Amino acid sequence: MPTMKTVIQRVSRAEVRVEGARVGAIERGVLALTAVERGDTMAEVTATARKLAGLRIFPGRTPMDQTLHEIGGGVLLISQFTIAGDLRKGRRPSFNGAEEPTRANELYEALASALRAEGLTVETGIFAAHMQVELVNDGPVTLILEVREGKVR
Repeated sequence: MPTMKTVIQRVSRAEVRVEGARVGAIERGVLALTAVERGDTMAEVTATARKLAGLRIFPGRTPMDQTLHEIGGGVLLISQFTIAGDLRKGRRPSFNGAEEPTRANELYEALASALRAEGLTVETGIFAAHMQVELVNDGPVTLILEVREGKVR
């Protein structure tokens, strides 16, 4: 069953480079590495954006109290199909569950737009490019968000 998967890392800063040139960067916020799987739809995009915008993962009165909005944080969104990799057989991952590139790019771009519609500042990598991502994980805090049929799992 298709599941849009996002690895979320709370960061002090993060940036992405392609061929040595910085193409996206944020200060405090989250690095979101997202995989689009075959069959994912706009329902997964909408639910992912809504959940990410509302997550209380930044310190305030408690260690996990404030949202991206409340801290003025940004999102560095990176498409990473390898998160859809299947490691059950053999020693080489299978990526049969990853969506085909044209559709995956459409949903990746839709996710960036949906996050912006939630009022967030969003920077992105370049879809299908070889990228170098640098980050300072704050905490460290790393979470995995899985959305299937428009619902967080």
